[in-house]
Amino acid sequence: MLANKTGDSRSNLLLREISSITGMMNVLKSVKIRRSIRQIRMEKFFRTALILIALSILILVISFLLTLIVQSMPSIKALGFGFLTGKTWDPVANVYGTYPFLLGTLLTSFLALIISIPFSFAIAIFLGEYYPRGWFSEFLKNSIELIAAVPSVIYGFWGLFVLVPLVRSLEIKLGVTPYGIGIFTSSLILASMIIPYAASLGREMIRMVPSALKEAAYSLGATRYEVIRNVILPYSKSGLLAGVLLSLGRALGETMAVTMVIGNTSLIPKSIFDPGNTMASVIANEFTEAASSLYLSSLIELGLVLFLVTVIINLIGKRIIKRFTTD
Repeated sequence: MLANKTGDSRSNLLLREISSITGMMNVLKSVKIRRSIRQIRMEKFFRTALILIALSILILVISFLLTLIVQSMPSIKALGFGFLTGKTWDPVANVYGTYPFLLGTLLTSFLALIISIPFSFAIAIFLGEYYPRGWFSEFLKNSIELIAAVPSVIYGFWGLFVLVPLVRSLEIKLGVTPYGIGIFTSSLILASMIIPYAASLGREMIRMVPSALKEAAYSLGATRYEVIRNVILPYSKSGLLAGVLLSLGRALGETMAVTMVIGNTSLIPKSIFDPGNTMASVIANEFTEAASSLYLSSLIELGLVLFLVTVIINLIGKRIIKRFTTD
């Protein structure tokens, strides 16, 4: 009789424990369900926010393009395709040809890019591989970032008072007309301005190269130069090219510094030492002087051409980067 009572009490105790465990499991399950529902809602909210932000950027770019097209329609209707091929810019006679400015923009930008690439890659390799840490590395990195933050008008003043006399002396030695100002001077200014962009991005890409790849090359007897040439540069080439593309985009749209040292002439430059003009500098110089509607519309169309040139060059650059990355 006593044994039966003991067995019943144990059974009841076991049933109570099972029920309590079941209740706890149900509570945990309900909490987990509520937490899962909250996570799903947050995930949906986060995804919707990202989509809206991405669409807002797209809408902003399209609004830029539509605004330029609408405001430049009088010029497009009056001048047609001759606006791009015309070699004369004469607002007094209502003759507007953008070919000299298009040529000046491309000359200054690509010449600046050619000048800046060796310095950008050298700085990126130096900071990313030789001196990735230490006070000197931090000092040089901060100096490069400071160069990128300097206002363009400061570059213009420095170019006028320091660089123009040096270029004039060089032109005298070469036997060309010593303007001092011109395409070459503005390209040097632009090169100084765009070096930090490619150098900073290249440094980060070089530091992301896995240590195992470099150590494997060293274990096979490779020198540091061979590791840089055969391991680091091939691995980080997409980032290096992206930095070059970013620098080119910065050079194409630069206005103030170029305006101060390029010479601001509407003639087609015959050499890189001649004065010239860019599309951005023409807009900056003449926009407030546009008295007629056709003159104002032509300047806005010039901005439209600059916008399209920048987009086309960036698309070509991305295509080149993609090809180098997949090879």
